Amino acid sequence: MNHGIVRLICFRIIQLMGIILLLPILVALWYREWTVLPVFVIEGALCAGIGTVGTHCSKKVSKVFYAREGFVVTAVAWILISLLMAIPFRLTGVCDTYVDALFETVSGLTTTGATILRHVDGMYYSVQFLRTFSHWIGGMGVLVFIMAVLPMAGGYGMHLMRAESPGPSVGKFVPKVKDTSRILYGIYLVFTVTETIALLCTGRTFYEALTLTFSTVGTGGFGLTDAGIGGYNYGTQVVITVFMILCGINFGIYYLFITKRPGEALKSEELRWYLGIMLVSSVTMTILCIRPGGAFVGHPGEAFHHSLFNVASVMTTTGFATLDYNGWPELARTIFTILTFLGACAGSTGGGFKLSRLVILLKVVHNEVVFLVHPTSVRKVSMDGHMVEGKTVKSVCAYLALYVMVFLVSWLLVSVDGFDTATNLTAVAATLNNVGPGLNMVGPAGNYADYSNFSKIVLMVDMLAGRLELLPVLILMSPRTVRRGRF
Repeated sequence: MNHGIVRLICFRIIQLMGIILLLPILVALWYREWTVLPVFVIEGALCAGIGTVGTHCSKKVSKVFYAREGFVVTAVAWILISLLMAIPFRLTGVCDTYVDALFETVSGLTTTGATILRHVDGMYYSVQFLRTFSHWIGGMGVLVFIMAVLPMAGGYGMHLMRAESPGPSVGKFVPKVKDTSRILYGIYLVFTVTETIALLCTGRTFYEALTLTFSTVGTGGFGLTDAGIGGYNYGTQVVITVFMILCGINFGIYYLFITKRPGEALKSEELRWYLGIMLVSSVTMTILCIRPGGAFVGHPGEAFHHSLFNVASVMTTTGFATLDYNGWPELARTIFTILTFLGACAGSTGGGFKLSRLVILLKVVHNEVVFLVHPTSVRKVSMDGHMVEGKTVKSVCAYLALYVMVFLVSWLLVSVDGFDTATNLTAVAATLNNVGPGLNMVGPAGNYADYSNFSKIVLMVDMLAGRLELLPVLILMSPRTVRRGRF
């Protein structure tokens, strides 16, 4: 293990935190929040100083960097920035304990959107800004952000990107990883600016438009009021719906359009599955809700609007809600639970199992069935007209097994608190898949405040494991990781 490079990037993270805290400082100054301003100023100055000095002193470390270091650095970086960002939530009094502050921070950075706060009305503007901005940072990835804005010498960027980026496989748009990260953030910034302008046109203030955009493009889901998105007009809800759907699509598809290769982009099987499942689910929800006993009897237009919004929110793992769908028909609630597991496209800001993995698994199952009938046949898995490598198929199958084991163990552990099965099951599903709301106690109108500290820690590990696709967190927890040398 190259401890030097791990230490260097940790100092980079501390330095980054000092830069991030400049933004809530400006917000606190603008809104004259003198009470909380010192918290941001002191921590920001300490982080900037320690990070800069530590980075300078660590420049001569070995740049030998293998995949293992990539996984470890990724997990350590996310834990470190969570620990640092939780401090303002505790010191400003927004959260009663540091565990609660850490839960809120991890939820924000992993774009989960699960909250322990019973009320967000009246929260300090600067704290609310940091809370939603954590979605924006975490949506594309903390280390991808560092590679885009801070100079990082050495050829280890690809290991970091592979460890942090969602999906069964990760590639570069251009030869240099740093340029790839800048392209990703360029697309991300375009979405951010465009949605902010669109929300301004629907009557939102600049502060509302910007913070709601952070939560949307990062597919996070932290709201600004207790009423959530349901408290805004239909225009605002439509804009958010559109950008949730757009940010759940693989950003590589947008790059293909930018480079004038729309033919390649439209070949994406994952994209067709993504849009198809979303449309079918929304139409099914609409039919269920306009039937006798449904939530919108006789109002198909309103029913489709809310169905599409909430389906898009759950499927892209954003976690917004226009209303509490706990009261919808049982079949609708079941569909929401299934969508929680599916997630968005690989290479997007969304979480979940990823549809690309689902498509690969379905093709593997189909090939096995064909092989049983025709033992001499040779069939390989392909996507978008290209053969899927055997190691990718193997990794997807291994990921499914690991995913199921983590889910079952987490479900067992949180059950010690004694809440009902639907609450515990969907709480684990919502955190492991970075969705946020589940059903019953943790539904859109509820929160995670009643869970014990032990269960909150379990759910925090689930959030980090889900955002980092399990392996970085599990490798970090392995006793062999702390040893020097190779495995």
